[in-house]
Amino acid sequence: MARGKVQVRRIENPTSRQVTFSKRRGGLIKKAHELSVLCDAQVAVIVFSQRGKLYNFATSDIQNILARYHEHKGDGSDTYKFRMEQCILRLKKDVADQERKIELLEDSLRKLLGQSLGSCSMEDIDKMESQLERSLCIIRARKTQLFHEEVRRLENKELKLREENARLIVMDKGETPCPCPPALGKTAVLSASSSHVETGLFIGLPGWA
Repeated sequence: MARGKVQVRRIENPTSRQVTFSKRRGGLIKKAHELSVLCDAQVAVIVFSQRGKLYNFATSDIQNILARYHEHKGDGSDTYKFRMEQCILRLKKDVADQERKIELLEDSLRKLLGQSLGSCSMEDIDKMESQLERSLCIIRARKTQLFHEEVRRLENKELKLREENARLIVMDKGETPCPCPPALGKTAVLSASSSHVETGLFIGLPGWA
């Protein structure tokens, strides 16, 4: 007569449960040790008691055994597949969000260019007008900045040309250039030249003009 399956249930009495835990834990570790010796297998056992106390056994470094476990677990386990599916779902969601943002930006750009305004309310148009005015102020400020930078560049270029012109005039007369006093500045080179020097601005030796 075949025996039926023995139903295993939780031991309700705390004392009996603790005694059974200690005996079964010891038997489990003993069986794990026998399995490793008889079959030359690497075995690791990890047990946490009801109160959270850790009991473990390993035939070698338990960290190495766990690393091997995780390595093989990821080759085709349900957990690995589940994680991959979750990752793919997150990526798809991110792509959909980015596509939605691109659509909104393209729609805003068309409206700022004066297109597709049929669905805009008066409030929307007022907001776009204010935004365009702010953008125009920023553009004009940048334009003014570039204009002043160009003026300074041309002034520096003119100053260098004057200095070069004065140096060439002095060299043509065989005189030693006289440095300008710091207080007078570089533009005083022409006034320091002799009265026979022409005051017109040109580059080169006399007679080349």
